[in-house]
Parts: sequence; C-alpha cells; structure tokens
Amino acid sequence: MEVNKDKYYRIKWFWNILKNGLFLFGVRNRLARIGFDIDPFYWVLEGDLTCEAPKIKGDPSAYEFTQLNAEEITSIKKKIHGSDDVAALPNFHDQQICIGLEYKGEVAAFMIIELNDFNYNRKKFHLKENEAYLFHMYTFEAHRGKNLAPYLRYQSYLMLKDMGRNRIYSITQFFNKSSQRFKKKLNARHLQLFMYIILFKKYHYHFLIKNYDS
Repeated sequence: MEVNKDKYYRIKWFWNILKNGLFLFGVRNRLARIGFDIDPFYWVLEGDLTCEAPKIKGDPSAYEFTQLNAEEITSIKKKIHGSDDVAALPNFHDQQICIGLEYKGEVAAFMIIELNDFNYNRKKFHLKENEAYLFHMYTFEAHRGKNLAPYLRYQSYLMLKDMGRNRIYSITQFFNKSSQRFKKKLNARHLQLFMYIILFKKYHYHFLIKNYDS
C-alpha cells in the first residue's frame, strides 16, 4: 500500500480489494499475523512465447524497460508501506535480477527474477541452469490498468530466453485472483497446488493437494 494523503484513500483502497477479488487474500494475511496461516498456492509454469505479446495501454513510448540495482530497490521500498510482498525486498542480492518499467524517470512497475535455488514458506525449490523463478511483481497505483504487469512479464521471458533460461516458474497464491488474471493473459499454466499451514507461529506443514500434470 502506497503512502497517500487523499482522505478517501482507505475507501478507494477497500473498493479496489473487492473489485480485484482480494478480500479473502486480505483476510488470510490478517489471520497470519495472529499465528494462523493457511496459504494454498500454485506452482506455475510461465514463459509461453506463443501467446499474443501484451501491449501497454496508452502511449507505450512513455515507458522504458530498465534493470534496477539494490540501491534503487531500497528507494522503491520507502514509497510502499504495508505490503507483504515488498517487505522481503531487503533480501535482494546480486545473483537476482530486478527489472522494471520507468515513466518519466520514476519506476512504474517492477519484478524480481531468481536464478538459484530458493525457499518459499520453508519449502525448498531447486532450479536448473535453464530455469528461472519470477516473483514480487508490483505496479504502482498511478499506472494500474495500463497492462504493465503482463507487458513486463513478457519482456522478462524474452530476456531469459536470450540467457538460455527457457523454463520459467512462479508462485501464485490461491486467493490472489488479480495475479491469476494477469498470468492467464500469458498462457501461464498451473503445475501443482500446495497447501501451507502455520499453527501458533510454530508448527509448519506442507501438503501437495493436486498435481495438474499427472
């Protein structure tokens, strides 16, 4: 959630959550704060370049594709407060890649690419030399509705293909309908559905609910 002085901001923010199907996603985050976390999530295959290349709505020449460094990411984080996704940004390291779209010198959208093994909710995921993992896709509110997320995602596919990374994954939380919608535009495909449960902030459990390839 970005800092905003508009006195009606909270109402607009709540309406945006309802409109994008994020109400249950928000409830789940609230419960997690008191130690009861139920997090079903999809392991997703992306990178299908046969899909129609997304286009930016409006003037595409106003946006410039760029790669961001750790200092720029720290600056971005100061503009966003209360976001669980952005809270992990200090863990950004040199072996990861952060790409974004700039509008008049300001970052409008960004995401991070992982090229090495990583942990998600204490579950280890292993990446091969031809694989990559995409995460922390974020679009600033002033630029939402312009199709920036699918456009930037598609640009990452092209970049990773040139790097020899032709197997691209991501994780989509079950309750995050907004993320599911933009990935659907890119022909992203669910591979597996997992359930992650935390009880009393102490006990951690993982379950494979469904394997879509079987």
